[in-house]
Amino acid sequence: MAVDAADLAVPGAPEPAYAPPPLPVPPYRRLVVGFARLRSLWQRWFLWLLLAILVLALLVTVVWLAGKHEVEQVQAALDRDTADAVTDLRSGLQRNAQSLRATQAPGPDRSHWPEAAAALLREHREWLRLEWRDARLRTLDAVDTPYRLHVLDPASRTAEQSDVSLACAAARKLGTPAYSPSHYVPLGGGGGMEVMELCVPMDTGGGFLVASYSLRDTLAELVGPTLTRGQEVAFTETDGTRLVAIGTARRVGTRVFTSQQLIDLPGAALMLRVDGWRSAPDLFPNVLTALVTAISIALVSVLVLLARDTRRRLRAERDLADSLAFRKAMEDSVITGLRARDLQGRITYVNPAFCEMVGFSAEELMAREANDAPYWPTELAHEYQQRQARRLAGGMPPREGFESVFMRKDGTRFPVLIFEAPLLNAQRVQTGWMSAFIDVSEQRRIEELSRASQERLQASARLATVGEMASLLSHELTQPLAAIASYATGSLNMLGPDARGEQGEVAMAVRRIAEQADRAGQVIRSVHDFVRRRDRTREAVAPQALIDAVLPLVRLQARKLGVIIEVVLEDRLPAAMCDRTLVEQVLLNLARNAMQAMDTADNIGNRVLRLRVARAVAVGGSGVDDARRWLEFSVADLGSGIGEEVAARLFTPFFTTRADGMGLGLSLCRTVVEQHGGALMFEPNRPRGTVFRFTLPAAA
Repeated sequence: MAVDAADLAVPGAPEPAYAPPPLPVPPYRRLVVGFARLRSLWQRWFLWLLLAILVLALLVTVVWLAGKHEVEQVQAALDRDTADAVTDLRSGLQRNAQSLRATQAPGPDRSHWPEAAAALLREHREWLRLEWRDARLRTLDAVDTPYRLHVLDPASRTAEQSDVSLACAAARKLGTPAYSPSHYVPLGGGGGMEVMELCVPMDTGGGFLVASYSLRDTLAELVGPTLTRGQEVAFTETDGTRLVAIGTARRVGTRVFTSQQLIDLPGAALMLRVDGWRSAPDLFPNVLTALVTAISIALVSVLVLLARDTRRRLRAERDLADSLAFRKAMEDSVITGLRARDLQGRITYVNPAFCEMVGFSAEELMAREANDAPYWPTELAHEYQQRQARRLAGGMPPREGFESVFMRKDGTRFPVLIFEAPLLNAQRVQTGWMSAFIDVSEQRRIEELSRASQERLQASARLATVGEMASLLSHELTQPLAAIASYATGSLNMLGPDARGEQGEVAMAVRRIAEQADRAGQVIRSVHDFVRRRDRTREAVAPQALIDAVLPLVRLQARKLGVIIEVVLEDRLPAAMCDRTLVEQVLLNLARNAMQAMDTADNIGNRVLRLRVARAVAVGGSGVDDARRWLEFSVADLGSGIGEEVAARLFTPFFTTRADGMGLGLSLCRTVVEQHGGALMFEPNRPRGTVFRFTLPAAA
């Protein structure tokens, strides 16, 4: 094959100053090229011929299917008309039988029957004669139609007439109106008509009412009104013998469509046949053929353009598929939740990170209506709807984002940071909003832990300061308390052991002073040891002794506040193994808190403090043996109770609800109880107030 120098030129390169002449092409090479071009041209024409044959075959098939479809439609319409005509005919015959039965007179009296029968004959042109016959089919009375003169010969209407006998026998057997097969009645002038007998059994007397139908008039009256133009309706025997027919005669050049249906009457059977005339061909196939031809020509023209566009389209589809796969992989790999909404507020896209964040699938989220997001908390739904309405109205969100709260599918809430931006299409028209979500619950948890750590550090620093103050106070107060005890002992020695009268009362008071000074010294030493974390010596103390030790001090405050004290102890309680001084301070602190909780203006006259000691429910184990090793002390009041916010921070150091409190009482009480191995807890009292309970180990 010859190679031209222009084919070897590089695009954009300068042209050479001199081009050598082309080399001569051998004859056999020209022949090969000619055959190749001819084969390519033949293949192209063969493809076009094949395409034309296919289009022609399609055209013929469509035209044939159109004609077949038209025939099926005409036949289906004729079948429907036949079914409707049969339904109307059966309904009319049933109504006629009911009307005929309604004319019978009660008992043997038939004086009014001729008038009723004549009225029925004037209303029903399809009836030729109405007869009243007895049980032996003898004619008792008869009325002829006013529209025809002597159609039926009375002499032939005897009891032996076979058609009437067959109809009445069937009516007697079935207990319902019955019909006879059609029979031919000759008329004057060589004509005649088809007649069918209807026999209706009477309710009383055992007689019959017989109505003679004209089949032609029956078609005209009961079926004729439903006929359409171009139809003929006829009664035929079951073997196809035509009895009577009415309607339009067939025109030349028309196609016949036939539909027939069986009319199964009691005692007889008829076929209703409907013939329809339709000219062929119709306009529909011609118009369809012209349209298909035009579409085929247009299709051939379009195929030429589509052949050139197919390669570019396939290449663009591949590039688009690669881009979509890259974007999908990128969206699935990020941990930031993405959500797209249209201008009506409906969700149109969510990525897997957002679905995992809220716990709903993409189908559940995109199936929701506008302003119905399942991840909105119910208590904040109205606020979110207002914010979404501002967005849809064109309000721009802050660039730095904003925080909100979402709800997972299980009902848990979590904070999110939201960034929103308008969603623009290729024409730079806004079609919705794109939002990015970051779950900041872990960040908030770390911040909360950091804040709690800071608070614990500050509390520890304050506790250290309190410990130093307690050590200093215990050191400074020890000497004054020792001096008070020494002076009290000296006073008792001066009064002597045999003091009487007023001296005896003074001696008793001085003895109480000495006891309280010694108790104060023990408390100071216990607090000092508690702050220094020293091990205390524990002893077995009876619960009654612990209660009796704090009752004098409790009664002093109770008398001042008007509080009634109730003490309840179970029988045969074991002794408690504890640090007596610290446990007495716990009881005293809880009792004082309870009385202060009842010191309100709305609680006058209902102030009862209840101290109770009982065997505890199993702590840290199960069974009766474990329950016997613990004692439960409870302090109950009838105050206003503890709210949820206060309950969450009740044992936090330095947290207090009183203006003059330090917030260390309950924290120290819990620490003392836990050092003994027990637990301090609280719960609402019934009907009002609070119950504090703590457990102590029982002595072996």
